[in-house]
Amino acid sequence: MTAGRVPVPATGTIDVLCNAFFPDRQAVWEAALLQQRIPLQVRRDPEDAFCDGPTMVARMDETGVATVIIPTGDLHHHGTVSEYDPVAARPEETAALVEQFPGRFAAWWNVNPQLGMAGVARARQMVETNGWIVGLWIHTHSFDRRFDHADYYPYYALASELGVPVAMQAGASGGLMPSECGVPIGIDRPAIYFPEVEFVLSHMGWPWVDETLALAMKLPNVSITTAGFPPAHWPRAVVEFIGRPGRRKAMFASNFPTVGLRHGLGQLNDLELGDEARSMLLRDNALRIFRRLDGGSIDSQEVGP
Repeated sequence: MTAGRVPVPATGTIDVLCNAFFPDRQAVWEAALLQQRIPLQVRRDPEDAFCDGPTMVARMDETGVATVIIPTGDLHHHGTVSEYDPVAARPEETAALVEQFPGRFAAWWNVNPQLGMAGVARARQMVETNGWIVGLWIHTHSFDRRFDHADYYPYYALASELGVPVAMQAGASGGLMPSECGVPIGIDRPAIYFPEVEFVLSHMGWPWVDETLALAMKLPNVSITTAGFPPAHWPRAVVEFIGRPGRRKAMFASNFPTVGLRHGLGQLNDLELGDEARSMLLRDNALRIFRRLDGGSIDSQEVGP
């Protein structure tokens, strides 16, 4: 697929951040967790764990998920204790999923500010030639740069030019990497400088949740995702934000494997969100923010239940 939009199924949830779920990534995740001796959990339920493409699509059908967006990029060494790129998808892996299962998978392109303008050129090439790449993703803590660092501005300018959002992991690192770079207030200046770019603060900015929500309310072009936390563990402030004042500013994300589709979506009913807020969280906001997603093009493909 080249320039154009991703024709996602006409109904169903859009999971805006799902890490590579291929079986070989399980060993990579477990090795990283063991190395760092951190309490981060991955889903070990065989019904909600690492799997091949057909199994994931069957799981998506069962849970009512239309499309998942997978961080994808080249393999680089960041010099951190636990690097993100090894767990991400390679371009050829995501391209194969897109070809085999049209509309069910899309991608973020992984930003690497260490590459200078060569990284910007590579990002441009991939976004311009692959319509299934719908945004830019920054694994913040791999690079220890605040969101308003000069190294990111060329990527923000590229996103402005190409009309794609930029998402970044906000909040504390889940591993032994510096966390200060993830303080949410760092998005303030970029969002003001690039008012036409949609910025997405992932992981709710935890533990700086109130700061994250304040920025999402203040800035028209800043939203959040629920990545990394099942609904039972969402702070009350986030639930209230999604339910009313921020219902147009939040998107569902599993951040597999820390949260599985069955795990995350299975707890959502307990929050008693209204129909409008639920629809916006699970689908509508993603279709608005991701301009390359077309939610009305596959009328004949139903996604259960």
